[in-house]
Amino acid sequence: MPKLLTDDQVRQFREEGWLAPLDVMSADEARACRERVEGLEARVGREANTFMKIKGHLAAPWIVDLARRPEILDAVEDLIGPDILLFGASIFAKGARDTRYVSWHQDSAYFGLTPHQEVTAWVAFTESTTENGCLQVVPRTHLGPDRKHVETYAPDNMLARGQELRDIDESEAVNLQLAPGQFSLHHERTAHGSKANRTGDRRIGLAFFYIPTHVASTTGRRTATLVRGTDRYGHWDADPLPSVDLDPVAFAALQGAWGQYKDGVAKQAAEETAA
Repeated sequence: MPKLLTDDQVRQFREEGWLAPLDVMSADEARACRERVEGLEARVGREANTFMKIKGHLAAPWIVDLARRPEILDAVEDLIGPDILLFGASIFAKGARDTRYVSWHQDSAYFGLTPHQEVTAWVAFTESTTENGCLQVVPRTHLGPDRKHVETYAPDNMLARGQELRDIDESEAVNLQLAPGQFSLHHERTAHGSKANRTGDRRIGLAFFYIPTHVASTTGRRTATLVRGTDRYGHWDADPLPSVDLDPVAFAALQGAWGQYKDGVAKQAAEETAA
């Protein structure tokens, strides 16, 4: 019996590859998260998109605490079981009237995981709407194989390599509109993306990447954080979790992981299969 989700919600995720909206915190708590992100940006001197990617939870203890919220983990457990690792986290912050976008892509093509059972929880710190570039998904794309991406390195594309799927029928896309404090869930093979922000305020969301403990890395040993249950497999080393905001050791690990990802450590799964 599911812990939080209904049987219909579990069925929808299995069949469609996504689920939304779900509640994790109040609008006031979400606003406080936004302010904390902007506080980190002020201290680092750069926008969060440049330093809170792939291992974004290593930027601050409060982000790790958010990743452990039972409102999120109960839903994730209903989908992947009780033994859960936090593989990573990435911020997606668009400025007011920001032309940047996230192209259609599958996370499974670059995450370097086997088997493909990762679930992403996308948490809204601000309102996320069609006007400001909310997350979009194409249902049922998780049921097929990894697709071939074209790496465009387009300057307005918020993905590391501008990786893009060009065989997507956008007429089938679903807009996952969220209020501050809500979150969505999608499978790592679900094709997703987002458009530009046409409004006068920022749109900020934080994506957490969860895997069951039996999932392994295809690119050698990496790190993760056990957030629920027991790890009986030992495929992952432990993340150096931060004790304070911008903890020097944890922040160095964050920057190193993002640099490796951008530099091509994680190859397209489609290419690895062909090889």
